[in-house]
Amino acid sequence: MARTGEVETFLGEMLPRQRDAEQALCRGDGDARAGTWSRSDPVTLFGATGNLRRGWDEVDEIFHWLARRFAGKHLRDYELELVASGACGDLAYTVAFEHKTFVVDGEPVSYTLRVTHVYRREDGAWRIVHRHGDRPPGDGAPLPV
Repeated sequence: MARTGEVETFLGEMLPRQRDAEQALCRGDGDARAGTWSRSDPVTLFGATGNLRRGWDEVDEIFHWLARRFAGKHLRDYELELVASGACGDLAYTVAFEHKTFVVDGEPVSYTLRVTHVYRREDGAWRIVHRHGDRPPGDGAPLPV
């Protein structure tokens, strides 16, 4: 069972890096998100657009595709609402909502994703090894990508 201090340490180390990387991705920088991920298999991504990617090459490719799609859109707000988390040894997880607002053609566009991440500690640093993102039921707001 994870100790509270272990979870707090994990969150203190990982969440600021992850928030910064997600905000950078939403501004067109795919390298930022890639920097928070493991390069060692297994690495998987169930994207919000319904795609499954396996292995670092496929995952990295989708990050840069997303960054190109976000480029030119103005990120007004990004909030990570943590729902649950845990850490034990070299594995950890988070369950959260990502709330994003962009300005597209002068109009704000907001949407929410439910996201689950799995992390592995590698050489003393936490790295994401899996992300599952999807839309909450009934959220019909258009994705700006």
